[in-house]
Amino acid sequence: MPKVVIMGTGCAGLTAAIYSARAGLQPLVIEGPEAGGQLTITTEVENFPGFPQGVQGPELIRLMKEQAERFGAQIRIGVVTAADLSKHPFHLTVDDETLEAETLIIATGASARWLDIPSEKPLRGHGVSTCATCDGFFYRGKKVIVVGGGDTAMEESLHLAKMASSVTIVHRRDEFRASKIMLDRARKNEKIHFITDTVIDEVLDPGKQNVEAVKLRNVKTGAVTTTEVDGVFVAIGHVPNTAFLKGQLETDGDGYLITNHGPRTSIAGVYACGDVQDRHYRQAITAAGSGCMAAIEAERWLETK
Repeated sequence: MPKVVIMGTGCAGLTAAIYSARAGLQPLVIEGPEAGGQLTITTEVENFPGFPQGVQGPELIRLMKEQAERFGAQIRIGVVTAADLSKHPFHLTVDDETLEAETLIIATGASARWLDIPSEKPLRGHGVSTCATCDGFFYRGKKVIVVGGGDTAMEESLHLAKMASSVTIVHRRDEFRASKIMLDRARKNEKIHFITDTVIDEVLDPGKQNVEAVKLRNVKTGAVTTTEVDGVFVAIGHVPNTAFLKGQLETDGDGYLITNHGPRTSIAGVYACGDVQDRHYRQAITAAGSGCMAAIEAERWLETK
């Protein structure tokens, strides 16, 4: 039975694997359906310490995985479909097999909501993004569109306005879910413009692997227009990957795991790190830091047993 089972192979899970493997705990790491997490759809990462020339997202994940395996972490491909945390050792259903674990580190992340239009997928990481903090730097002096109507869309727009020449918020309704203070800030910014009652029908041009324009459709009139743009930021929220837990751990109203004293969850011996419990920062470096904390906490808890 593994002393530590880690769910997820993003920055959080792999950092937890590195630390627990170096501690001699021989962790078992379950690589789920989104192997490598959101970094695998990020092209250039320029804000991760130690890479002055930047690093490709998939390459950073590859290096971290190699580092974890060097110290003895075992990585297994599989999908955790259920978990029983009511007794110790904990039980996980991975595909059709049941595994036991002395401690569990949940690093399953949060999946960004996308537009789900055909032209979007091939351009993810090539002009279509869900993270202004990650990718905004590349749009200095350029035109961008932000899709969404909540606080996240306003925050992304305000951040992008510091760099882009213009930011256009496209929202499918004429009313916004954003708080008044965030909406007012966006409206007062001269670089930010609004298009309401409108959705993106198509992003151009997947064939060129580069965003050049979008086709916008007014949902009330049906009118379609083409607007030149250099980047599209989708800010319609994230969904934490916690459904398999079926309410066994304390979460907030949107399903993010609630942690205290760092990575501790509401059940002793179960820890959470990365985007599955962090709805505010969602950065590779903060995920890695929380993965480190989770591994250290798991090691200390095992010592008390």
